[in-house]
Amino acid sequence: RQMCIRDRGMSVGLPQMLYSDGIKKAKQTEFKGYNHNLYAQDGELWDMKNLTSDLYPLLSPRLPRYIVETLTKPNGFYAKDGMYWVDGTGFYADGEKKGDVADSRKQFTSIGAYIIIMPDKKWYNRLTGEFGSVEASWSGSAKIQDGTYAGESAEANTIYAAGADWADTFQVGDAVAISGCTTHEGNNQTIIIREIDGDYLRFYENSFTINTGGDTETLTIAREMPELDFICENENRLWGCKGDTIYASKLGDPFNWNVFDGLSTDSFAVDVGSAGDFTACCSYLGYPCMFKEENIYKVYGDKPSNYQVMGSASLGVEAGSHMSLAIAGEVLFYLSRVGVVAYSGGIPQSVAAPFGTERYRNAVAGSDGVKYYVSMEDVEGNWTLFVYDTRFHQWHKEDALEAVGFGWNTELYFLDATGKLWLNGNTRTVPEDATPEGPVESMAEFGDFVEDDPNKKGTAKLQVRMELDAGASVTIEMEFDSDGTWRTVSTLEATVKRSFYLPIIPRRSDHFRIRFRGTGGWRLYSLVRESYSGSELKSTTGRQ
Repeated sequence: RQMCIRDRGMSVGLPQMLYSDGIKKAKQTEFKGYNHNLYAQDGELWDMKNLTSDLYPLLSPRLPRYIVETLTKPNGFYAKDGMYWVDGTGFYADGEKKGDVADSRKQFTSIGAYIIIMPDKKWYNRLTGEFGSVEASWSGSAKIQDGTYAGESAEANTIYAAGADWADTFQVGDAVAISGCTTHEGNNQTIIIREIDGDYLRFYENSFTINTGGDTETLTIAREMPELDFICENENRLWGCKGDTIYASKLGDPFNWNVFDGLSTDSFAVDVGSAGDFTACCSYLGYPCMFKEENIYKVYGDKPSNYQVMGSASLGVEAGSHMSLAIAGEVLFYLSRVGVVAYSGGIPQSVAAPFGTERYRNAVAGSDGVKYYVSMEDVEGNWTLFVYDTRFHQWHKEDALEAVGFGWNTELYFLDATGKLWLNGNTRTVPEDATPEGPVESMAEFGDFVEDDPNKKGTAKLQVRMELDAGASVTIEMEFDSDGTWRTVSTLEATVKRSFYLPIIPRRSDHFRIRFRGTGGWRLYSLVRESYSGSELKSTTGRQ
């Protein structure tokens, strides 16, 4: 009796049935993901192009994408209550230029209404539309003198500069670095502004050392941000890292990184002692997480006085793949030195087995919440977009898209290296001015079929049950004994869902492969192969 194997309530395949005439039938009704390994079993997909798990266990191509914008020189993309990108030296918010930046690839993060653009240290306010610099500085002749504080006389606490109008440059609470003092070099320090009154900048009493009557100096006063390689937001602070150091901004204040007042709102900085530089950072499960290639650090606590940096010797982010971090199915995925891993806060687990011996680098990733999309470069410099479905734990291979950045703005968008800003095809709403991609070219190449038979076998017939959209076509090909020649079995045109019997010229072989090449939409429901067993295989020195 023919029996059905079930997995998660779905039919996954039927065993071979042997008829009285010696013909065996093997039926496949579940089509799994990418498995680029020599051990790939009967019917697993050795290679593919533009396939998807959307209709799993059916085999089908992805839906067409949409082009929503075309940039001249794509340098970065970010989405949060709107879409933001850098085209050459221009920063754009929803298509409108807001400011100028350097002509280089960007990182973005946000805190409150501010979007931070790195490494330029620029900011954009989503609510007001203002654009500016995180850092600020003033240079000129100024006098360090006695003054007032809180309405009372105070000694050696004021910097006066005629026409400075300090409020145009700084705010009360800013930590500023003062340099240029020659009379008393100890006045070159980082100090917090306590009051601003027109041309008077006031600090705590006796913050400076001055001569009687004050000292006139040529000063530079600057609010500074550390040089950061990577940046993220966690619990209303910006966090960043560079080299061996972790930094955090003042609570709720992305402009101040040097405020050390002994308060819970202070900035924070700490060095770690492991080898190598930081390679990435992100916020995950409520903690700032910093990565090296061989270490992961998490910062526990809710204020600088009780922050604890806990490290573990685990697979971190590979250098150059800092943009591979993305959360799908509540799990953090990224590219490590041994391939893509899944991190849930403990020990990272590899999900890279289906890639076989292929190695990748320079990954850029994004997520729609369920699927992890990652664009990676292989050792020959070729780019591929892969998709991991956390529901079925399967990889699918799409096309040769080189991504610059991903972003979620009610739908998943991604910017490619040619300047096209894409909307993912599996979408609920499409902007009116979006341009459809057109029919999707797809391919599915199955691994070797040996039909559980070590002998030569004859393959006489294929039966496929599939459905094609209007205008679509699918060509079915076969290769025998890895001879490198693909032979066309049949080309199917658009039709209603039905079964096709595809007789082929009987051919004896040890193993064979089947390939589907399609244009447009199609769904494969089942694949049946008819074969009969032949002679045993003998050594190459004997006759077969």
